[in-house]
Amino acid sequence: MQVAEEKRAAGYAAVDRFVRADMACIGLGTGSTAFYAIERVGTLVAQGWNLSAVTTSVQTAQLCRERNIPVVGLCEGAPVAVAIDGADEVAPDFALTKGGGGALFREKAVALAAEKFVVVVDESKLVPHLGKFPLPVEVVPFTARYVEREIQRMCPQLTMRVRDGKTFVTDNGNYILDCSFGRIDDPAGLDARLRAINGVVASGLFVGLTSHVLVGSATGVREIERA
Repeated sequence: MQVAEEKRAAGYAAVDRFVRADMACIGLGTGSTAFYAIERVGTLVAQGWNLSAVTTSVQTAQLCRERNIPVVGLCEGAPVAVAIDGADEVAPDFALTKGGGGALFREKAVALAAEKFVVVVDESKLVPHLGKFPLPVEVVPFTARYVEREIQRMCPQLTMRVRDGKTFVTDNGNYILDCSFGRIDDPAGLDARLRAINGVVASGLFVGLTSHVLVGSATGVREIERA
């Protein structure tokens, strides 16, 4: 229960601090912490705020519609003034591991398009370096075995993501390889090497995108500074 309250506090604080009534469009992420940002935006819309959202997953789009938040496509309307999303790991330099929920490609697309990218997490997601959480890599199904073979040259420990006994399929119709690289000292370099493999759609490494990180804790919400 306490972790849920920490996530709620971070999600609400991100909306209250960074979303303004004069913003036409914002980005909303996927996951247990981003859920609370969606919930808070729904409250503002119910109060009469004229906000629309670019969503990072089918699941988030459904949550928005349930709360009467208008959903628009990426770059179809006003610029994305701010995007709010969670993360699986946050390093001191604000490099992230994302994709535990399987929405990494759309999450990165929205983060890249946004004028400001705000990450909301609980204390457990802060790490001294990336790599404890297996790195998700989204791949085109036709090339999955080839990509698996190529990544195994760098990372022998990887698995195809499975859910309910079946290969997990992203909203884009792709598969995800969860790769245990261990400590990642050069996330930008690793991301580039992975994306150079034919068939890799995106990796869960987010480098140089994050503007702010809000951390929910037992004592409240704090904003950490980039190292």
